[in-house]
Amino acid sequence: MFTGIIETLGKITDLQQEKGNLNITVESAISHELKIDQSVAHNGVCLTVVALADGLHVVTAIEETLSKTNLSQLKVGDPVNLERCMQMNARLDGHIVQGHVDQVAVCTAFKELDGSWEYTFEYDAASGNVTVEKGSICVNGISLTVVNSHANSFSVAIIPYTFEHTNLHNVQVGSQVNLEFDIIGKYVARLMQR
Repeated sequence: MFTGIIETLGKITDLQQEKGNLNITVESAISHELKIDQSVAHNGVCLTVVALADGLHVVTAIEETLSKTNLSQLKVGDPVNLERCMQMNARLDGHIVQGHVDQVAVCTAFKELDGSWEYTFEYDAASGNVTVEKGSICVNGISLTVVNSHANSFSVAIIPYTFEHTNLHNVQVGSQVNLEFDIIGKYVARLMQR
């Protein structure tokens, strides 16, 4: 379980295809603190640490993960949002995030406001996922509040700290991002379909 509060940005240093899997090497300020078999969210995707080196860690994304997230688009040098799993005795600063990406979305609009930024994302609503205004959404692993909600799109407003300390500053119109919808909202939506 995660909170959607990004700890640090990592940098992709190597990508190795192995059959249908992708081994991703990341350099980060927290890599030296990680352990083999530990879960870490990478752009909101829960991945297991499989190897460690000096200031680096390696995770493996399987074909299923690559087909449902934006990890298959990573390039060496790309920044990646990182969050270690939640400690049960800590504050829940964001919202409950599982690290299980529901789908990708495309950025359709980006506005720089007076001291903040607004992003609009469009997603395929056919899978039954929904957003609500003032509800939670996880974008590339970042816990955000929905500003405007529509049938297949939503907007979020970004404060300077989040803009500077996550990879949102690299997102532009046409960029794909990972979405994890609010777990409570997913259960309610599923119950309403019955």
